[in-house]
Amino acid sequence: MKIIFKIIGVIFVVFLASQFVSCKKDKFITDSGARIQFSQDSVLFDTVFTKIGSSTRNIRIRNTHNQKIKISSIRLEGGSSSQFIVNVDGAKGISFSDIEIAANDSMYVFIQVNVNPTNSNSPLIINDALSFVVNGNEQRLILEAWGQDAYYHRPDSAIKFKDGSYFAYSVANAVPESYTMNGSEIVWKNDKPHVVYGYLVVDEGQKLRIPENTKVYMNYKAGIWVFQGGQLQVLGKKDQEVIFQGARREKDFSDEPGQWDRIWINEGSDENVIDYAIIKNGYIGIQCELIGEDTTLAKKRQLTLTNTKIQNMSMWGLYCLYYKVFAGNNVISNCQEHSLNILLGGAYSFVHCTFSNYWNKNTPREKTTINLNNYSTQQTLPLAVHFGNCIIDGKLENEVTLDLKDDQLYPAKFDFSNCWIKTNVNTSDVTKFINNTIGKKTDNLNYKDIVAYDFETTGGETRVQNFVSTSATQDALLFPFDIKSNPRQSASVTAGAYETK
Repeated sequence: MKIIFKIIGVIFVVFLASQFVSCKKDKFITDSGARIQFSQDSVLFDTVFTKIGSSTRNIRIRNTHNQKIKISSIRLEGGSSSQFIVNVDGAKGISFSDIEIAANDSMYVFIQVNVNPTNSNSPLIINDALSFVVNGNEQRLILEAWGQDAYYHRPDSAIKFKDGSYFAYSVANAVPESYTMNGSEIVWKNDKPHVVYGYLVVDEGQKLRIPENTKVYMNYKAGIWVFQGGQLQVLGKKDQEVIFQGARREKDFSDEPGQWDRIWINEGSDENVIDYAIIKNGYIGIQCELIGEDTTLAKKRQLTLTNTKIQNMSMWGLYCLYYKVFAGNNVISNCQEHSLNILLGGAYSFVHCTFSNYWNKNTPREKTTINLNNYSTQQTLPLAVHFGNCIIDGKLENEVTLDLKDDQLYPAKFDFSNCWIKTNVNTSDVTKFINNTIGKKTDNLNYKDIVAYDFETTGGETRVQNFVSTSATQDALLFPFDIKSNPRQSASVTAGAYETK
């Protein structure tokens, strides 16, 4: 009998335990820290359509807890105006309530989008989000679809670093339908936008030409990397500029900096050209670095930068690290730090350039419009910089930093000739500061529209006009037309990228 009672007792305990577990599983978890898990953090619809059509994706939602969980609401944030369609538990709609998922179980949500990628009036990217509320906390799932057809450059290779991170990239010729060949040149087509994920690499021995009217959209942290021995030719035309910008096309992102990384021209690349480009809303506009062992600066021009606007960068506009640049008719404006940052020397000529930094975002700017440096803690390198007929301007009292070290072997060489400069540095050395107009903190030039990045001075702005010295005339002859193709009068020169008389 005792054995029977013991057996019954064990069965009873097991029964009670199972009932307790069952009851626990039947109860909803109410912990405010409880979350649901998504099989992915966003849903991307590639433009795979050839005509008006739709595509469906699904997302798996997991309850990893040992109790049931209740999703009090699932809501398509775009509401009835959204181009996305959601199906939850067999029902279509834009909002759903009190959706239950059993303990350690999951469910699928199906998402459909209807787009016409051949409609040029459609936005490039269609965005929305699904909002999930669980125990008073919101979780969001980003939805993204391409509303126009485009050429997509997605990473197919990666470099793994020691810390476990990856550098994901594709090469310039990885998407055959996106280009034609002109001899050894890869020539991008401009009939559709180019969308870059990760880094697009112009590899050693490759030459990438980007013709006029090409639109290049960069996803977050995306960029173009011209590797050692590669070459980049960006060949826009007036009113047919090549545009580099972030991929987000909603109104809220039209003037948002830091949306993509940079155009990075690396060691040893020669004869890179960027003409008539607009580079905006990134982290660094152009980074060009390291001539290599050429301490005599005898190499050819490594970057020719002309008729180009770089604006609204969350770090620097043009960043040069011991490189060789010839630049003219450029407007580099409104960056969080320097518009032009030159480190560790190099050889540079800036003619008829406008460097105006009126950064007006939430984070104030404390660093000068231009910064010149020729040394590190280990070495001093040669520096030769010429600014001719340029405007150097901004909100600060001083917009020039000369962080230079005198060296017997490599003395720093620089001059500002026939420029308008806002600065309080000592400009008494007439071999370095030649025929300039020096502006004070309150001397704000009359630009047409700073907010719209229109840094053309008005016709009545006489302070930037009539630079008539011999060197001014020589520089003007290098660029007889301004950035708008207006002719310059070499005998009466206007500083900056615009001829305003």
